[in-house]
Amino acid sequence: MRLTVLGCSGSVSGPDSPASGYLLTAPGTPPVVLDFGPGVLGALQRYADPGEVSVLLTHLHADHCLDLPGLLVWRRYHPSPPTGRALVYGPSDAACRIGVASAECGGEIDDISDTIDLRQWTDGAAVEFGELTVRAGRVDHPPESYGLRITDADGRILTYTGDTGMCDEVVELARGAHVLLSEASWTHSPDRPQGIHLSGTEAGRVATLAGVGELLLTHIPPWTSREDVIAEAKAEFAGPVHAVTAGGVYEI
Repeated sequence: MRLTVLGCSGSVSGPDSPASGYLLTAPGTPPVVLDFGPGVLGALQRYADPGEVSVLLTHLHADHCLDLPGLLVWRRYHPSPPTGRALVYGPSDAACRIGVASAECGGEIDDISDTIDLRQWTDGAAVEFGELTVRAGRVDHPPESYGLRITDADGRILTYTGDTGMCDEVVELARGAHVLLSEASWTHSPDRPQGIHLSGTEAGRVATLAGVGELLLTHIPPWTSREDVIAEAKAEFAGPVHAVTAGGVYEI
């Protein structure tokens, strides 16, 4: 598997990066994008044809999904439109939430089924994408939210936390993963809100508890110190720790 970071800024787009979006490629598998936040569609065009990708949405906060209306425009109005519909997995209310964002007028819901083959995650269940197996697990974040455990044909494992607070579920999703792509939205200050996001300290703890091989930190907002988050994670996890950047490519 190869992971290309399309966007990694937490909560909002940043000065150097779109919001959340990660292109995952593997032999024998059509390209897959994990989350589709603002700015991701533009970045995706550098690496893949947007008309050929599938999309896996961890949850429906704006910074993780609101370039999907742009993907609808691409598929509907491109002069050489792609055949078939884009396969998209997401939470149970995705059709409504994306339909509202794409509607022509207030109070309407765009019927996205002409271009999107939308399917719902089932907590704990696995789905196949070419040579990849993806298992979704419900995590601790205010809307319906999932982390993803992705295994390739060679048994290599990537776990993506999505957005989550510290919870047993995210540790189990990451158990024995070769690479953990973990959000780390703030430092471990005592006044941080609970049950929403991980600190650098907690991301490092998840990596240690799960016994992962490498920790990639992401979803760091523009107002949070990258250096402090990295230092916190390194204090908790003895393995390799890196904070990803837009355009970064990582072999799993």
